[in-house]
Parts: sequence; C-alpha cells; structure tokens
Amino acid sequence: MNNQKEKVMLLENKNVVVYGAGGAVGSAVARGFAHEGARVFLTARNLDVIDTVAKEISAAGGAVETAVVDAEDEKSVTEHLDAVVADADSIDVSFNAIGISPVGLQGIPLTELPAENFLRPITTYAQAHFITAKSAARHMIARRSGVIMMHTPEPARLPLPLVGGMSVGWAAMEGLNRALSAEWAQHGVRAICLRTTGMVETPVIDVVYGLHADALGITKEQFIALASGMSHRKRPTTLAELTEAAVFLASDRASAMTGTVANLTGGIIVD
Repeated sequence: MNNQKEKVMLLENKNVVVYGAGGAVGSAVARGFAHEGARVFLTARNLDVIDTVAKEISAAGGAVETAVVDAEDEKSVTEHLDAVVADADSIDVSFNAIGISPVGLQGIPLTELPAENFLRPITTYAQAHFITAKSAARHMIARRSGVIMMHTPEPARLPLPLVGGMSVGWAAMEGLNRALSAEWAQHGVRAICLRTTGMVETPVIDVVYGLHADALGITKEQFIALASGMSHRKRPTTLAELTEAAVFLASDRASAMTGTVANLTGGIIVD
C-alpha cells in the first residue's frame, strides 16, 4: 500500500494573468504559479520577452498562453481579459509586475530632477495598476472570487534618498491596494501587495544600485553591502522568497488577507 500523499497544488484550476511577465519578478511569479497548477496567461508589450518564459513553463508541464498587452492601455487590457474569460471561463488572479527603467529617474537629487522625470513613475504605475485591477475586478466581482496582486520595494514605505518619484509611485500603489480592498473585498475580491527589498539578482536592481553607488561616490559592491546590512537578516529578499509568498497569498489558504502589504523586507521595515 502506498502511503505517500499526493502533492496538493495550491493553485490548481486557477487562471492567472501576469502583466510584465518578461521581467525578473513577472517571470518568477509566473513560473511559481504554473508550478502550483495554475494556467498562466503571460502578457507584455513584446512577445519576444515572454516567449522564453512560456517555453520554460510549457516544458515543465505547465499550461501557458501569451499575448501582447499594454498595461497602460485600458482597451488593450479589457480586450485581452474578455478573451481570457471567453476561453478559460474565469480570471482568478491578476498580478501586475510591470516596471520602468530607472535611468534618468534614480540616483539624482530632487533639486536636479526634471519634473517630468519625477512624475513618470507616479503616473505610469498608478495608471497601469488601476487599469489592470479595475478590468480584472469586473470579471471577478461577477463570480465573487479573485485576487488582485502587486509588488513594491521598500522605498514605498521607507524614506530613502535619490529614488526620485519612484518612492511616491510605489507608495501610491500601496494606497491603491488598500482602496481596492475597501471596495471589492465585500464582493469576494482580495487585494494584496508584496513588499520586498531590492533583489540584487534582478537586472534592474543591478542598474539601480550602480546609479546610487555612482551618486554616493562608492562602488556598487559597497552599496550592495550597505543596502543588505539594513535588514535584520543582513541579506536582501530573493526572487524565490517573493515567489513562494505570492503563491501562498494567491491561494485560498490566504483568504483572510486583503487590503494589506505582505512585508518581505527581512526587518528593514518593522510593522
């Protein structure tokens, strides 16, 4: 008799849409969702950036679809979601992981930062997250079930220099997360934000830390050590840790969590 228990997949029969799926965060969570049984719908402005991710998921036995979607364009988002629902019957999780280049936006004193560069992350993040959340919620509310998810780094809460409008844009995302929950949780739709440190294994943080190191007149390695030393663990959040948390929070096991920020900063921020 085989007493070995069959592995329970946390997201079996769930349909997940990931925006910015070609980036480090988007691709990592997409793989994690697929590994736990979800059917994942990868989106990006360019199919080339998500083809590799889709092939990896498919090769591992996962169910995956790809589409060109501009998360800042409401028509693009709504048409794609209508197609997903027509095909899969539901949208269970919407994870927006879009990002923008930090060049010209970070590592510059506020007194020297052009207003348009200050505003770019604020308007980009607020618009894209509002559009993707609203568009998904219209389908989720009808079924009285769903999870809206987003990711922010620690400057969303922690006052740090030389991050320009990025910190304000990320703080706006966390404020939006609370607002979404206040309206939609009563209809079965949860809103969750995951807050991490900068993850040094990602290409964008490699660029960001280089910009900050140059601004401070130190090496990138010195800046990485400085940033990592701020946490209680003396090391940054990893993509694997973010992915594991995202999978759990997207699952029904986290049904009581909404309108909140999952603090994955390892003690840099203590709530």
